Amino acid sequence: MKIFETERLTLRLQTTDDADFILALMNDPSWLQFIGDRGVKTVEEACEYIVNGPLRMYEQFGFCFYLVERKDDQIPLGLCGFAKRESLEDVDIGFAFLPKYWGKGYAYEAASAMLAYGIDILGLNRIVAITTQDNEASAKLLEKIGLKFERLVQLSNDAEELRLFSFNFC
Repeated sequence: MKIFETERLTLRLQTTDDADFILALMNDPSWLQFIGDRGVKTVEEACEYIVNGPLRMYEQFGFCFYLVERKDDQIPLGLCGFAKRESLEDVDIGFAFLPKYWGKGYAYEAASAMLAYGIDILGLNRIVAITTQDNEASAKLLEKIGLKFERLVQLSNDAEELRLFSFNFC
């Protein structure tokens, strides 16, 4: 199901047909470094992740991390969307793209459109984002779309401190 389009991109719900792509993305060294190992090592585990992660979140909250694909050839590039984490009070915007699609403006195009979607369609007044302290590229993109660094946070007692960025609409 298509959620929305930008000039070059379509953002849609993930399906189990996307398992090969999700497996590749979640095992890319950049994902492992900046997001972490989610234990998805097979196509079957990728299918389970899609069903129990994004699709369940969509059913529960009406949003999730959507698959981002190019409109002209339907090639999957990455993920962009929202999450509601138990450890954060506010809805969290996030994105991840395969490195071969970095530097082409896709993440900016998807994330800025997603921010507008969150405000205009979902009615969110405050949106946050988290990054590892060494993820400068994501921090710059978050600032480019209008989020501001707020503080360091820990999502659990044993977790590393992450940078929290926020966007307040009201």
